Amino acid sequence: MTETDTAKELRQAIARHLAELHRLHIQLATDSRSLKALTLHGRPQAEIEIAAEMLEQYMAATGAFLENMRGRYEARLTVLRRGDPAGPEAVPGQGAPGHGAFWYAFSRLTAALRMAERRSG
Repeated sequence: MTETDTAKELRQAIARHLAELHRLHIQLATDSRSLKALTLHGRPQAEIEIAAEMLEQYMAATGAFLENMRGRYEARLTVLRRGDPAGPEAVPGQGAPGHGAFWYAFSRLTAALRMAERRSG
């Protein structure tokens, strides 16, 4: 299996997980809509309690996930930065093939980490 095949498989696995997460979000939203039946049947406090519980648990789980991923990738930034494809093939003043794409991807990761920090902080 080549490195490209491995990256493709990992990307596909993550895409499947994100699609499943989206389906769970849709189901959670659908289930939460049914809470209004509690209020319609004279039990607004039950709707309030369940809604608060749902939101608190969701934010805690999401926050924990973001913090874990942020910590994991911030710790790897130095190692990842060393992967810059500048080397003997680099042309003075022009860099190496892939240099721009590498730094664009690295910049995307650091921007995503800053966004995760704002959301989990």
